[in-house]
Amino acid sequence: MYQIAKVKSETRGKVHWMALQEADQLVIFGISGDLAKKMTIPSLYRLERRELLKLPILGVAFDAWTEEQFIAHARESVETVEGSVDDAVFTRLADRITYIHGDFTDDALYQEISKQINGKKAPCFYLEIPPGLFVVVAQNLAKADLLHGDARVVFEKPFGTDYDSAKQLNDDLHKIMREDQVFRLDHYLGKDQVQDILYVRFSNTFFEPLWDRHYVDSIMITMAEDFGVEDRGSFYDKVGTLRDVVQNHLLQTLSLVTMEVPTDDFAITRYDLFRTIPSLEPEQVVRGQYEGYQEIKGVAENSDTETFIAAKFKINSLRWSGVPVFIRAGKNMPVKATEVVVRMKMLPPFVINGRLRASRWYDDVVFRLGSKPGLNMAIRVKQPGLDKMEPVELNLDFQQAEGGTPEPYEVLLMGAIHGVRALFPDEGTIEETWRIVQPVIDNPPPVISYKSGTWGPDEAQKMTEKHGGWREPTI
Repeated sequence: MYQIAKVKSETRGKVHWMALQEADQLVIFGISGDLAKKMTIPSLYRLERRELLKLPILGVAFDAWTEEQFIAHARESVETVEGSVDDAVFTRLADRITYIHGDFTDDALYQEISKQINGKKAPCFYLEIPPGLFVVVAQNLAKADLLHGDARVVFEKPFGTDYDSAKQLNDDLHKIMREDQVFRLDHYLGKDQVQDILYVRFSNTFFEPLWDRHYVDSIMITMAEDFGVEDRGSFYDKVGTLRDVVQNHLLQTLSLVTMEVPTDDFAITRYDLFRTIPSLEPEQVVRGQYEGYQEIKGVAENSDTETFIAAKFKINSLRWSGVPVFIRAGKNMPVKATEVVVRMKMLPPFVINGRLRASRWYDDVVFRLGSKPGLNMAIRVKQPGLDKMEPVELNLDFQQAEGGTPEPYEVLLMGAIHGVRALFPDEGTIEETWRIVQPVIDNPPPVISYKSGTWGPDEAQKMTEKHGGWREPTI
């Protein structure tokens, strides 16, 4: 019988772990799949191009390919995503990779993995496989004595489908390995522009003192996609927008906007923030479904799965008490954009040159997190030649100012290899985010139809009327 590591449930969110040593082997389960083709393999190529990869890679999949067939597949993947292939870089990457295939439930496969990695002390196992296999693979890795010491396992999204399943998955994994060996992947936390939020907040004296209920009127987060479900109907109809992007990506983004400075343990600071957010009630939510969704192949007849959601959150902390947080996300919106708007309170009327001036505008600090990442904010200046004020928008383009940025999977792969746990949600955070949305999963309000190319149902538009309305994203 293999050894198991026990972790007490009462330690959720309150464990301070020592850092794992740098991984000396990367093992990728599911490397022949679609995610690997679109994201993982191109990211490994870019890391090799930047000369950051220092370890061997073992690809494991069900497909009975030869190693030569897999290398050809990998080259095609890189060429499709990158547009071209640097032969010298790809040759270096290919020289790192070994490929084996087998049944993920077969003991023989794990004996072969053990033989291939040849006694490495800190292997990193990355599971980009169906969630139903997470525990099976982890159990087999432990049974083959591959989870000792500084070994770690990266689990792809989704991690659970509701609060109970996420908690059960955590409990099952803790019977097999330590919490510090569990890396739950949310690719949004690998986005440089998302991590920029923390640095902008805490490293600028004209932001940090004003980032609270005394000066902030509201916070709005929008994730808009200008396309529909298309050929993903059978998958999306079982998931919906709340599970797909709100419980994970957008709540994690919200945590960076509102958490305290993580001076010691990032996981505890993030967990403490989520603990202050009450669970959503159905009356705080508007769900929508774009016209024509039910005609898509794989979508159930009379499906009530949402393709749009807007919700109003509260944060019961001294810093944020009374400041509403609005999150909306949807498909077939007018534009493709993701942004965070921190809306400052309006100034009271004041006198300049003997005239009473009343502000007609909110001051918005806008973090652009999409394809053109950056920061927008407006200041008021005197209108030339007139005794009037006008807003002038300042626009910072992060890519132009800072140069090219790595893709999220590059950041997260290197984070897992180096044991950087701050980039990965811990067990407490995962359970709290599911706890927050669970009442809407249990008792969802009815979906409201909306036209493609609009901002969802009118009810969602009305949600923010008292706070100046939603800001249309800056592309």
